[in-house]
Amino acid sequence: RRLNRRRPVTLLDVFQEHVRRRPRWPSILFQDEVYTYEDADRRSNQVARLLARRLGLEPGRTVAVFLPNHPTYVWTWLALAKLGCPMACLNCNVRGRALQHALAAAGATVVLSSPGE
Repeated sequence: RRLNRRRPVTLLDVFQEHVRRRPRWPSILFQDEVYTYEDADRRSNQVARLLARRLGLEPGRTVAVFLPNHPTYVWTWLALAKLGCPMACLNCNVRGRALQHALAAAGATVVLSSPGE
């Protein structure tokens, strides 16, 4: 009963708490680039606004993400979490029938990918 009274803590909640308490601390190190929690929050907000405006994304709409390992993957994941959209993570190395199966199983109505994919 006690657990049912509290809202579950999500990874987005934890991230936003870090943004609030430690905005200038490094959160992502990628090659020679360093992104702070504040940077990641700002960029993910930009992505969320873009996705909501251009694609009309609304809470509950599943989005398949087909992106390589890059900080933009993190911005996208955070943006979708902020919009309340479940994210279906697709391995960017998968092709052909395996990719078709993953897309069908995800039930996503939108696929986000990089230009090279």
